[in-house]
Amino acid sequence: METTEKRQRGRPRSFNAPSETGAVQSLDRALRILAIVAEGAGLSLSEIAARSGIAASTAYRMLTTLESHGMVEFDSTDQLWSIGVETYRMGAAFLRRRKLVDRARIVMQELMEKTGETANLGVAEDDCVVFVSQVETHQAIRAFFRPGTRSSFHASGIGKAVLAHLDAERVAAILRKAGLQRYTDRTLSDISALAHDLATIKRRGWSVDDEERHPGMRCVAAAIFNEFGEPIGGVSVSGPTVRVTPERLAEIGPLVRDAAAEVTKMIGGVAAG
Repeated sequence: METTEKRQRGRPRSFNAPSETGAVQSLDRALRILAIVAEGAGLSLSEIAARSGIAASTAYRMLTTLESHGMVEFDSTDQLWSIGVETYRMGAAFLRRRKLVDRARIVMQELMEKTGETANLGVAEDDCVVFVSQVETHQAIRAFFRPGTRSSFHASGIGKAVLAHLDAERVAAILRKAGLQRYTDRTLSDISALAHDLATIKRRGWSVDDEERHPGMRCVAAAIFNEFGEPIGGVSVSGPTVRVTPERLAEIGPLVRDAAAEVTKMIGGVAAG
């Protein structure tokens, strides 16, 4: 009898409910269930079903799917569902990004004022760089990257700064997945040319996107590192080639490198040796 009671709390007697009519509806319900589990300190199936307004059989199917992805966990002894470690990992990733954006802002503002050009902050994803923040210059002609804009690793200043501090195998894996699309006649779409450039970037501490993504635009960037010394993104300065001239690169590069180092320090990161 005790076994039956526990089974009722954690699992339904049967869960052969008809399939969901739409993937979006299923996702909406699953997210609702996830939010309910996150608010509780261990909930039974009947509690989750009651709070969500979803049939126990359907709720159970969604819980087991979430469980398979590590989003929730099931205690077979107490027959209770609780939030999973994967949800914590995702939340921690958000907090790191929020911390990065907030703390980098003042450094980016100072960088824009020192160089007179737009300062950018980007984070590395699996196969691209995503721009998450920007401090625009007051110049009439300026670079603009809307937050959420994605750019290829091999054709962006921040992307190349990140690649320069990864081992060769990791770089090769990224490039196999993302490819080496040629955006302009200056894009480094040849692996040997890119490898040579990455070696230079690692040695001096900053990279240059020399009209490799957008004609008429140059970008100088440096990598930001986490607490493990891994590159997680970067800071850059971008502007038109008429202002960001080859002669100014030696001036701007160290400023960007120092700004990235400051952000790394602010988030508790450690620069690569």
